[in-house]
Amino acid sequence: MEIQKGLADRKRIDRIIYIKRTWMLYLMLLLPMAFFLIFRYVPMANIVIAFKDYNIFAGVGKSPWVGFKWFAAAFTDPGFLLALRNTLMLNVLDLLCGFPAPVILALLLNELSYKGYKKVTQTIIYLPHFLSWIIISGIAIQLFAPGDGVVNLALGKLGVGPIDFLMNKGGWVGTYIALGIWKEMGWGTIIYLAAITGINPELYEAAEVDGANRWGKIWHVTLPSIRPTIIVLLIMNLGRILGSEFDRPYTLANPLVMQVADVISTMVYRVGIRNGQFSLTAAIGLFQSVVCVIFLLAANSLAKKFGERGVW
Repeated sequence: MEIQKGLADRKRIDRIIYIKRTWMLYLMLLLPMAFFLIFRYVPMANIVIAFKDYNIFAGVGKSPWVGFKWFAAAFTDPGFLLALRNTLMLNVLDLLCGFPAPVILALLLNELSYKGYKKVTQTIIYLPHFLSWIIISGIAIQLFAPGDGVVNLALGKLGVGPIDFLMNKGGWVGTYIALGIWKEMGWGTIIYLAAITGINPELYEAAEVDGANRWGKIWHVTLPSIRPTIIVLLIMNLGRILGSEFDRPYTLANPLVMQVADVISTMVYRVGIRNGQFSLTAAIGLFQSVVCVIFLLAANSLAKKFGERGVW
């Protein structure tokens, strides 16, 4: 009993010492915790708008309950079904074309022996991540304009074109995906290069002793070592498979390509904000969030079944 009491007293003393040493860190956590609580969790109570006939003058509490009326309205609305199809199509293309790009670029940069060139290249490809889609869409419109755009003028000198990059459906989708890859590829490359930096150099030496060439070291050492990072980022991307940015499709779209450019986020803005159908768009947003969570949980479970750690 005395030994147990002594251990309990010792744990209590250690806990007090720990709190005295780290109380400022916990104090610093109060601000971000308050931010997430006030601006992320408290507003989630208003999700009940999706199940009510919301009246902006009556407020959330006094608006009448209508059950799943707005969900039924969404699934029978051709505009929503079109936006759902476009969101899935563009996000799947983004995943298939955009996800491998930073992995490949990181592997190529890692093989460069001249460190100065490597650092300059990293900086250049990293910069577009900090540009807003407003700026990028303005640049794209100037570059790809069918009449006086720089790209089409150059193609005209070569006897090709003009090509309607942003005025026909196929060209718009291709340009949309290419601009997304260009903007975010540098950010992903930095993450993978950081993971590659943590690889034990002795693994490369052992592979070289076993007769592996450069490609063999990439395939048998580099890729397996960064596989956990690839899996985590893949899971996070799959969790956003039904999510969609607003500024990217909204700024690049035009009336000629709305059949492929109208996604859930732009529909929510058009129907909910401009037309005032708050309950309908709340139902659409709730459906979108639930599907994203399902994809995230499924991808994480699948990763664990294959022996990876997953996100949690």
